[in-house]
Amino acid sequence: MRYFVILKAAFRALRRNKMRTILTMLGIIIGVGAVIAMVGIGNGAKAQVQARIAALGQNVIQIFSGSINRAGVRSGFGGAGTLTVEDGLAMGREVPGVVAVSPEVRTSQQTMYGNNNWFTSVMGESIDYLTIRQWDLADGVMFSDSDTRSAAKVCVLGKTVADNLFPEDDPIGKIIRIRNVPTKVLGVLKPKGASMFGSDQDDVILVPYTTGMKRFAGVTMLRSINVQAATPEEMAEAQKGIGELLRQRHRIQPGADDDFILRNQQEIAEAMSATTDVMTALLAAIASVSLLVGGIGIMNIMLVSVTERTREIGIRMAVGARARDILLQFLIEAVVLSSTGGILGILCGIGGAKLITVIKEWPTLVSTNSIIIAFAFSAAVGVFFGFYPARKASQLDPIDALRYE
Repeated sequence: MRYFVILKAAFRALRRNKMRTILTMLGIIIGVGAVIAMVGIGNGAKAQVQARIAALGQNVIQIFSGSINRAGVRSGFGGAGTLTVEDGLAMGREVPGVVAVSPEVRTSQQTMYGNNNWFTSVMGESIDYLTIRQWDLADGVMFSDSDTRSAAKVCVLGKTVADNLFPEDDPIGKIIRIRNVPTKVLGVLKPKGASMFGSDQDDVILVPYTTGMKRFAGVTMLRSINVQAATPEEMAEAQKGIGELLRQRHRIQPGADDDFILRNQQEIAEAMSATTDVMTALLAAIASVSLLVGGIGIMNIMLVSVTERTREIGIRMAVGARARDILLQFLIEAVVLSSTGGILGILCGIGGAKLITVIKEWPTLVSTNSIIIAFAFSAAVGVFFGFYPARKASQLDPIDALRYE
């Protein structure tokens, strides 16, 4: 009951100077709102990065050709094709946990249909590619194993390519020219959007990797291979098995550098998440400065309040109030001030995050944890910056307080 009376007295004291109370809370409102909005922007960016990494597929391991050393000259990362189609096929046969393999050949070519033309990426892949990338067809079919074995002149179009070559026609069954090679369109992929690097994933044409190597890229070696593990738990073991297999097949001596590089989806996700976490922490730290300023404002106003109410404090002590009661009263006033500002700041922060999403089209994600932490921090600011004025009030001498004018 005593605490309820003190709380009631605190609200009454704050209502006595409404404008001053509102202006004091404004620092906390701005601080909490800024923290929530900034953390929301950081979390939104992180979620977007994770979604784009997930768009690469599930349980994906990427193998790239590495550096080779010839006569003391090192080619650098990807400087020479050190992978073969047989390497990829061996991974599927011999490495436990590997469920899909797609040798990859990349090139860029001018494509034409009728009066329309489009410069795009042509990727040679296996029939497992769509499974690895978790990519579905919007229309038509994927090329087959027999198409791969015969290096057939067939392809599947990304949505961007289909829209530019066939703005009005149905592309299925049509013959397009890729570097003057007539190629039949078997299917069209569903739109996938931008990659985590900002490139358009739909601006692509898929062909059998044998077709890509023989007819478009003119190569016999690969620069990359995509592999899918059965489960996330098997990725590490599969990656280790792939490394051992390639060292054996490439006759790499113990202690010598690998001529290939392995990257898995989890490593990419962790690296990108670390970057977004740093950005989120930086944004939150900058926004927290306004919370500190708001706390200083609370301390300033509470000190003014103690000075103004010195005589009131003396009267309370004279009628039996203890120092602890005075301390508690002013401390509760400071906490009420900061907590109310915190609640209003939360509403402003959520609204600000939504507004940023609508106006700037930036992804934002306001988490429950950020709301709880921001509110708890605002209450803690009230306790921290309100304690000194409250303690000063509780240590006043009753006789001096009663004489104060």
